[in-house]
Amino acid sequence: MGSKTDTIEKAALLDRPDILGFLFHPRRPSGTMTDDRIEEITVSTTDNASIGCRLHLGGKDNPTILFFHGNGEIAHDYDPIGPVYLSFGLNFIVADYRGYGISTGKPGVSAMLRDAYAVFDKICTLLEQKGHRGPLWVMGRSLGSAPAIEIAANRDDSVAGLIVESGFAGINDLLARLGILPRDLMIDEAMLFSNADGIRHFNGPVMIIHAEHDHIIPLEHGRLLLESAPTPRKTMKTIGGADHNNIFALAGMSYFQDIHAFIAHHGDGGAG
Repeated sequence: MGSKTDTIEKAALLDRPDILGFLFHPRRPSGTMTDDRIEEITVSTTDNASIGCRLHLGGKDNPTILFFHGNGEIAHDYDPIGPVYLSFGLNFIVADYRGYGISTGKPGVSAMLRDAYAVFDKICTLLEQKGHRGPLWVMGRSLGSAPAIEIAANRDDSVAGLIVESGFAGINDLLARLGILPRDLMIDEAMLFSNADGIRHFNGPVMIIHAEHDHIIPLEHGRLLLESAPTPRKTMKTIGGADHNNIFALAGMSYFQDIHAFIAHHGDGGAG
């Protein structure tokens, strides 16, 4: 997304209460929610926050997906989804944001992007220590498209491929749909970070998944992200009849089949 420093500086312009209250809806897990098949870790950040991640790990040669979720979700919500990915031969790791799940701190846009690097680097080290040799993909849903694209754009030598579900192309349009206009905040639109700009810096395979009738992040955002990706190894899956929050319900198992097929087709990915 340009450079890491530039993007985080632009993201910091959004770290104000009137915006953060719209963008983030943190919550804690209900009950103990323990499962011996799921490993839970925390990642320490440079300013001593702690970010929770839940690991669904299977075969050591399987591809692994590092997933950044939407703004109203937590990693624990994906506990039933992890086994489905495993059944398709895909390891699945879900990262939270500050204040979400078991993570400490308060959520922020710049912190979300900065913490993604700490999470990614920790996961790379952990997978190596555990002997996992498969390629590492990054994936983001909705708000999570921002950290996923940020990592892909700046760690392209380590990211095998990128998957974006219900992602936004530009933060300014997303804010406008939430009733927040950059001019009302006295922020120059040109100073706001853009996922469409970021994805232009990733040359690996890209898969875009978007709901046909998404009323929060319209389908045009997915199309623009696809168009902006420079690689010829890209595809878009439009979920017919779906809205922002019912993609799983309408797509069913084809959702996972399509992801598995795309990853399998592109092997170990690579940014070449």
